[in-house]
Amino acid sequence: MPNTHVVARRARALSDSIPFGDETSPWRYGDTTPWQEETASANSASQRHNENGIVYIIGGGPGDPGLITVKGLERLRQADVVLYDRLVAPELLSEASLHAELINVGKEPKRHRRSQDEINALLIEKAREGKSVARLKGGDPFVFGRGGEECQALAEAGIPYEVIPGVSSVIAVPAYAGIPVTQRGVTTSFTVIAGHTGGAEADVDWASIPRNGTIIFVMGVEHMPQIVLELISRGFSPETPAAVIEKGTTLNQVVVTATLADIVEKAAHLQPPSILIVGKVVRLHEELNWFNLEPSRRFV
Repeated sequence: MPNTHVVARRARALSDSIPFGDETSPWRYGDTTPWQEETASANSASQRHNENGIVYIIGGGPGDPGLITVKGLERLRQADVVLYDRLVAPELLSEASLHAELINVGKEPKRHRRSQDEINALLIEKAREGKSVARLKGGDPFVFGRGGEECQALAEAGIPYEVIPGVSSVIAVPAYAGIPVTQRGVTTSFTVIAGHTGGAEADVDWASIPRNGTIIFVMGVEHMPQIVLELISRGFSPETPAAVIEKGTTLNQVVVTATLADIVEKAAHLQPPSILIVGKVVRLHEELNWFNLEPSRRFV
């Protein structure tokens, strides 16, 4: 398969954002730039030598549709089939071709529309029909997105694929809450942990978590009491700053700040999707809370 990744290096810079549905924009669906035409040519040549189609594993970002990459949006617009997750911004689906087949394969906690094996099989089936398939995921496909598993299945089946990284909620959601995950003079490291299985029996090396860094628990709101108890029992001060952010980067974003001593009580009303952030950088929220203070700057 020809290397089409070189095209990304020729992408022209955009001023501030990608204009969704702007009729005057050269980025609207149906128009192409020279580097887009080269990409299409490379893909066509690839498919002439391979009866299969191709699968694009696309990171769609954490909620704000403006956070999808230029390349991700391009591939989405070109796709014949789009398999999308539950947390993908609805605005992105409207960017798909009018002729594209849209398939919801989203998963909810303890309730999966399709198993991962079924999703893998569907990707392979559609690609073997000679179609261009966009696997649209929230955030980044390789950060708790099971993108690696899907790539393994495609590789074993001999299906060409391309991974298009996305903006992860791990850094974007704190940023929209005015919480930098690192800050000179405060912390130089951050740790990311899947929080959907909390407590001592979880597959987490609690003892190795640095106390002077930022800790980000994704998918952890349901197990927050166990997570907080575990941290305090491992030597974290109850006065350690903590925050929970619900529906980050969207107009429905809610931020609750507290300490480990009272974050469970103060954030008890929040629901998934939420992330828990622990560390001194949380104190910067009040000063850097740009998103909630300036709605006119939101691109949602």
